[in-house]
Amino acid sequence: MGDLSARREHGGRTGGRRAVPAFAALDLGTNNCRLLVATPAGEGFRVLESFSRIVRLGEGLHHTGRLSQDAMERAMVALHGCAARLARRPVRAVRAIATEACRRATNGGEFLARVRAETGLPIEAISTREEAELALESCTPLLAGGGRRALLFDIGGGSTELGWVRLTSRGPELIGYVSLPIGVVTLAERFGCRGDGTAEFVAMREDVAARLRPFESVHCIGHEIRQGGVRLLGTSGTVTTLASVVLDLPHYSRPAVDGAVLPREAADRAVEQLRALGPSGLAAHPCVGPERAEFVLPGCAIFAAIHQVWPAPEIVVADRGLREGMLLRLIRGARCSHHRPGHA
Repeated sequence: MGDLSARREHGGRTGGRRAVPAFAALDLGTNNCRLLVATPAGEGFRVLESFSRIVRLGEGLHHTGRLSQDAMERAMVALHGCAARLARRPVRAVRAIATEACRRATNGGEFLARVRAETGLPIEAISTREEAELALESCTPLLAGGGRRALLFDIGGGSTELGWVRLTSRGPELIGYVSLPIGVVTLAERFGCRGDGTAEFVAMREDVAARLRPFESVHCIGHEIRQGGVRLLGTSGTVTTLASVVLDLPHYSRPAVDGAVLPREAADRAVEQLRALGPSGLAAHPCVGPERAEFVLPGCAIFAAIHQVWPAPEIVVADRGLREGMLLRLIRGARCSHHRPGHA
């Protein structure tokens, strides 16, 4: 499809006027392919276009160690669609990343080389630390308003990132992080079930909790929570779904969910409500749907494990993540470049 950079340079003016610069961020995860295009607005940005498609890139990865041909083809269809969307508008800068599935797969690098060659997207696999940093960058506005520390968690398809954050007058500082090689897809495949029954759900929860405890032993987060001033902040489809249930939304609403604060007891009740629905009930739920139904309960098990190890009284919900973090970095970088001495 050719290099996107040439097309981004062309079309910088519209009708003789300089167009407002747009920036794009693409996140290819284990389960989803997501694109966000936005222009700077104040301290943040205004979204011009948003795209999300379930591609299940990590399907079967736990058993084979490789990306399957079918999974790669599904992802390529979505990525070609993203490239076509970007070709239709002037975009100043694009950041495209891949996460756990491509990090872990033995053919992940080969697949990303194919993506670059066929679509022109400058895609790269990022480190687990950068993944945690991008999530923190996007969620920073939700951490304003007091507290000493925050525990940020991001439940993905192939991994779960946790960031231990110091809140200061200069902004949040990542002082510890861990990336666990478990997400909603990998957990479902490992246990070979949806976790419908009590025994299966408890087994998943306890497996995850055991993986969390070494991080707890290093940072003594539980002690900090008991002292007060610690905020638990979750960003993932699992947490936004729980918020939808707590808020009893007739359909998913980002403005209602993003920034919502869930009392511990309400979040735990929402987990039980989702478990009680069963596969058909989850598929019919307006805030879940058939494409996500099989991954909701594994996600709930991960959330329940986090809540078990770190019983904070409230959970702040974020409907934002890596794409938003990338956009904020791109915009800040462009502003710094513009204000450098000698900039034309």
